[in-house]
Amino acid sequence: MLHTPRLRTPLLALAMLALAGSCAAAGPAAPAVPDAARLAVERLVQTQSKGLPGEISVRIVGNAANLPACDAPEAFLAPGSELRGRLSIGLRCASPAAWTRFVQAYVSVQGRYYVAAEAIEAGQALDGDRISERQGDLAALPRSVVTEPATLHGVVAANRIAAGAPLRKELLRGTVVIQQGQTVKVVASGTGFSVSTEARAMTRAEIGANVQAKTRDGRLVSGIADEEGQIRLAQ
Repeated sequence: MLHTPRLRTPLLALAMLALAGSCAAAGPAAPAVPDAARLAVERLVQTQSKGLPGEISVRIVGNAANLPACDAPEAFLAPGSELRGRLSIGLRCASPAAWTRFVQAYVSVQGRYYVAAEAIEAGQALDGDRISERQGDLAALPRSVVTEPATLHGVVAANRIAAGAPLRKELLRGTVVIQQGQTVKVVASGTGFSVSTEARAMTRAEIGANVQAKTRDGRLVSGIADEEGQIRLAQ
Protein backbone atom coordinates (compact mmCIF):
# COMPACT_ATOMS: atom_id res chain seq x y z
CA MET A 1 0.00 0.00 0.00
CA LEU A 2 1.29 3.43 -0.89
CA HIS A 3 1.30 6.11 1.79
CA THR A 4 1.13 9.82 0.91
CA PRO A 5 3.61 11.78 3.02
CA ARG A 6 2.01 14.44 5.18
CA LEU A 7 3.32 17.98 5.67
CA ARG A 8 4.13 18.30 9.31
CA THR A 9 3.47 22.06 9.32
CA PRO A 10 1.01 22.87 6.50
CA LEU A 11 0.25 26.36 7.79
CA LEU A 12 3.94 27.24 7.89
CA ALA A 13 4.42 25.96 4.35
CA LEU A 14 1.52 28.02 3.07
CA ALA A 15 2.85 31.12 4.81
CA MET A 16 6.27 30.65 3.22
CA LEU A 17 4.73 30.27 -0.23
CA ALA A 18 2.65 33.43 0.23
CA LEU A 19 5.70 35.38 1.39
CA ALA A 20 7.74 34.20 -1.59
CA GLY A 21 4.96 35.21 -3.98
CA SER A 22 4.61 38.68 -2.51
CA CYS A 23 8.37 39.29 -2.69
CA ALA A 24 8.44 38.22 -6.35
CA ALA A 25 5.53 40.55 -7.17
CA ALA A 26 7.08 43.53 -5.39
CA GLY A 27 10.44 43.12 -7.12
CA PRO A 28 13.65 44.83 -6.02
CA ALA A 29 13.39 48.17 -4.22
CA ALA A 30 14.03 51.28 -6.31
CA PRO A 31 17.53 52.70 -5.75
CA ALA A 32 17.58 55.81 -3.61
CA VAL A 33 18.61 59.18 -4.98
CA PRO A 34 21.80 60.47 -3.33
CA ASP A 35 20.91 63.07 -0.70
CA ALA A 36 23.41 65.61 -2.01
CA ALA A 37 21.96 65.45 -5.54
CA ARG A 38 18.36 65.63 -4.29
CA LEU A 39 19.11 68.66 -2.11
CA ALA A 40 20.90 70.41 -4.97
CA VAL A 41 17.86 69.93 -7.24
CA GLU A 42 15.49 71.16 -4.53
CA ARG A 43 17.61 74.27 -3.90
CA LEU A 44 17.64 75.08 -7.61
CA VAL A 45 13.85 74.78 -7.93
CA GLN A 46 13.30 76.85 -4.80
CA THR A 47 15.52 79.63 -6.13
CA GLN A 48 14.18 79.61 -9.69
CA SER A 49 10.50 79.49 -8.65
CA LYS A 50 10.47 82.67 -6.57
CA GLY A 51 7.62 84.88 -7.75
CA LEU A 52 5.84 82.10 -9.63
CA PRO A 53 2.16 81.49 -8.81
CA GLY A 54 1.26 78.36 -6.89
CA GLU A 55 3.09 75.96 -4.60
CA ILE A 56 6.16 74.44 -6.27
CA SER A 57 7.56 70.98 -5.52
CA VAL A 58 9.98 68.69 -7.35
CA ARG A 59 10.77 64.99 -7.42
CA ILE A 60 13.44 63.10 -9.35
CA VAL A 61 11.72 60.52 -11.55
CA GLY A 62 14.71 59.12 -13.46
CA ASN A 63 17.51 56.86 -12.26
CA ALA A 64 19.92 59.05 -10.34
CA ALA A 65 21.35 56.34 -8.07
CA ASN A 66 24.40 55.75 -10.29
CA LEU A 67 25.73 59.28 -10.10
CA PRO A 68 29.45 59.46 -9.29
CA ALA A 69 30.45 60.62 -5.84
CA CYS A 70 30.51 64.39 -5.31
CA ASP A 71 31.30 66.61 -2.33
CA ALA A 72 28.92 69.42 -3.34
CA PRO A 73 26.94 68.91 -6.57
CA GLU A 74 25.47 72.00 -8.24
CA ALA A 75 22.16 71.81 -10.11
CA PHE A 76 21.34 73.92 -13.19
CA LEU A 77 18.68 74.26 -15.88
CA ALA A 78 19.44 73.86 -19.56
CA PRO A 79 18.91 77.08 -21.58
CA GLY A 80 15.26 77.49 -22.58
CA SER A 81 13.95 75.05 -19.96
CA GLU A 82 10.69 75.95 -18.24
CA LEU A 83 10.29 75.09 -14.58
CA ARG A 84 7.16 72.93 -14.86
CA GLY A 85 6.21 69.37 -15.69
CA ARG A 86 8.80 66.79 -16.72
CA LEU A 87 12.20 68.22 -17.56
CA SER A 88 15.94 67.53 -17.44
CA ILE A 89 17.96 69.10 -14.65
CA GLY A 90 21.73 69.24 -14.89
CA LEU A 91 24.13 68.34 -12.09
CA ARG A 92 27.80 69.31 -12.17
CA CYS A 93 30.59 68.43 -9.79
CA ALA A 94 34.09 69.78 -9.17
CA SER A 95 35.39 67.42 -6.44
CA PRO A 96 36.62 64.73 -6.00
CA ALA A 97 36.29 64.46 -9.80
CA ALA A 98 34.79 66.83 -12.36
CA TRP A 99 31.66 65.56 -14.10
CA THR A 100 28.30 66.71 -15.50
CA ARG A 101 25.14 64.61 -15.64
CA PHE A 102 21.43 65.18 -16.33
CA VAL A 103 18.56 63.67 -14.35
CA GLN A 104 14.85 63.56 -15.13
CA ALA A 105 12.60 65.41 -12.71
CA TYR A 106 8.96 66.44 -12.42
CA VAL A 107 8.09 69.91 -11.14
CA SER A 108 4.55 70.23 -9.79
CA VAL A 109 2.86 73.66 -9.58
CA GLN A 110 -0.15 73.46 -7.27
CA GLY A 111 -2.41 76.49 -7.71
CA ARG A 112 -5.80 77.79 -8.70
CA TYR A 113 -7.26 77.87 -12.18
CA TYR A 114 -10.67 78.46 -13.71
CA VAL A 115 -13.06 76.20 -15.61
CA ALA A 116 -16.43 76.63 -17.28
CA ALA A 117 -19.07 75.78 -14.67
CA GLU A 118 -21.54 75.21 -17.51
CA ALA A 119 -21.46 75.18 -21.30
CA ILE A 120 -20.62 78.69 -22.52
CA GLU A 121 -21.68 79.72 -26.00
CA ALA A 122 -19.59 81.93 -28.28
CA GLY A 123 -20.15 85.59 -27.43
CA GLN A 124 -21.32 84.96 -23.87
CA ALA A 125 -19.57 86.81 -21.04
CA LEU A 126 -17.40 84.80 -18.67
CA ASP A 127 -18.72 85.94 -15.35
CA GLY A 128 -20.97 84.99 -12.46
CA ASP A 129 -22.14 81.39 -12.31
CA ARG A 130 -20.57 80.52 -15.66
CA ILE A 131 -17.09 80.09 -14.18
CA SER A 132 -15.73 78.04 -11.29
CA GLU A 133 -12.41 78.05 -9.43
CA ARG A 134 -10.42 74.82 -9.09
CA GLN A 135 -7.18 73.76 -7.40
CA GLY A 136 -4.73 71.43 -9.10
CA ASP A 137 -1.36 70.84 -10.73
CA LEU A 138 -0.93 73.66 -13.25
CA ALA A 139 2.00 71.78 -14.80
CA ALA A 140 -0.47 69.15 -16.05
CA LEU A 141 -2.66 71.79 -17.74
CA PRO A 142 -2.13 73.91 -20.88
CA ARG A 143 0.29 76.78 -20.29
CA SER A 144 -2.39 79.30 -21.29
CA VAL A 145 -4.88 78.22 -18.61
CA VAL A 146 -6.40 81.20 -16.75
CA THR A 147 -5.06 81.49 -13.19
CA GLU A 148 -6.02 85.09 -12.34
CA PRO A 149 -9.65 86.29 -12.08
CA ALA A 150 -8.68 89.66 -13.57
CA THR A 151 -8.03 87.89 -16.90
CA LEU A 152 -11.77 87.13 -17.13
CA HIS A 153 -12.84 90.72 -16.61
CA GLY A 154 -14.63 92.15 -19.62
CA VAL A 155 -14.18 89.12 -21.89
CA VAL A 156 -16.49 86.78 -23.79
CA ALA A 157 -16.05 83.28 -25.21
CA ALA A 158 -14.50 83.29 -28.67
CA ASN A 159 -15.92 79.79 -29.30
CA ARG A 160 -18.17 77.38 -27.47
CA ILE A 161 -16.57 76.12 -24.24
CA ALA A 162 -17.76 72.78 -22.83
CA ALA A 163 -18.81 72.50 -19.19
CA GLY A 164 -15.84 71.61 -16.98
CA ALA A 165 -13.24 72.63 -19.58
CA PRO A 166 -10.27 74.69 -18.29
CA LEU A 167 -10.49 78.28 -19.49
CA ARG A 168 -7.56 79.10 -21.77
CA LYS A 169 -6.61 82.55 -22.93
CA GLU A 170 -6.96 81.65 -26.60
CA LEU A 171 -10.63 80.78 -25.98
CA LEU A 172 -11.40 84.33 -24.84
CA ARG A 173 -11.74 87.70 -26.48
CA GLY A 174 -12.52 91.11 -25.11
CA THR A 175 -15.94 92.71 -25.33
CA VAL A 176 -16.04 95.20 -28.20
CA VAL A 177 -17.07 98.57 -26.75
CA ILE A 178 -15.94 100.93 -29.54
CA GLN A 179 -16.70 100.64 -33.23
CA GLN A 180 -14.66 102.21 -36.04
CA GLY A 181 -15.98 105.65 -36.93
CA GLN A 182 -17.96 105.94 -33.69
CA THR A 183 -17.99 109.23 -31.81
CA VAL A 184 -16.43 108.59 -28.41
CA LYS A 185 -15.53 110.57 -25.34
CA VAL A 186 -11.80 111.01 -24.73
CA VAL A 187 -10.99 111.48 -21.05
CA ALA A 188 -7.78 112.77 -19.45
CA SER A 189 -7.62 112.78 -15.66
CA GLY A 190 -5.10 113.21 -12.92
CA THR A 191 -4.76 114.43 -9.36
CA GLY A 192 -7.47 117.02 -8.86
CA PHE A 193 -8.58 117.33 -12.49
CA SER A 194 -10.53 115.59 -15.25
CA VAL A 195 -11.17 116.91 -18.76
CA SER A 196 -12.89 115.33 -21.74
CA THR A 197 -13.57 115.94 -25.39
CA GLU A 198 -15.21 114.13 -28.28
CA ALA A 199 -13.35 112.31 -31.04
CA ARG A 200 -13.94 109.82 -33.84
CA ALA A 201 -12.56 106.30 -33.28
CA MET A 202 -10.13 105.18 -35.98
CA THR A 203 -10.59 101.44 -35.25
CA ARG A 204 -12.82 99.14 -33.24
CA ALA A 205 -11.60 98.26 -29.77
CA GLU A 206 -12.26 95.78 -26.98
CA ILE A 207 -12.16 96.58 -23.29
CA GLY A 208 -8.57 97.27 -22.28
CA ALA A 209 -7.32 97.60 -25.87
CA ASN A 210 -5.31 100.53 -27.17
CA VAL A 211 -7.26 102.66 -29.64
CA GLN A 212 -6.64 105.83 -31.62
CA ALA A 213 -9.14 108.59 -32.28
CA LYS A 214 -9.15 111.92 -34.12
CA THR A 215 -10.47 114.97 -32.31
CA ARG A 216 -12.63 117.62 -33.99
CA ASP A 217 -9.62 119.86 -34.51
CA GLY A 218 -7.74 117.05 -36.29
CA ARG A 219 -5.40 115.92 -33.51
CA LEU A 220 -4.68 112.19 -33.23
CA VAL A 221 -4.87 110.83 -29.70
CA SER A 222 -4.30 107.35 -28.29
CA GLY A 223 -5.63 105.72 -25.14
CA ILE A 224 -7.27 102.67 -23.56
CA ALA A 225 -10.89 101.67 -24.16
CA ASP A 226 -12.77 101.33 -20.85
CA GLU A 227 -15.96 99.46 -19.97
CA GLU A 228 -18.11 102.50 -20.74
CA GLY A 229 -16.79 102.81 -24.28
CA GLN A 230 -14.62 105.83 -23.49
CA ILE A 231 -10.96 106.35 -24.37
CA ARG A 232 -8.82 107.10 -21.34
CA LEU A 233 -5.56 108.83 -22.10
CA ALA A 234 -2.40 107.64 -20.40
CA GLN A 235 -1.25 109.91 -17.60
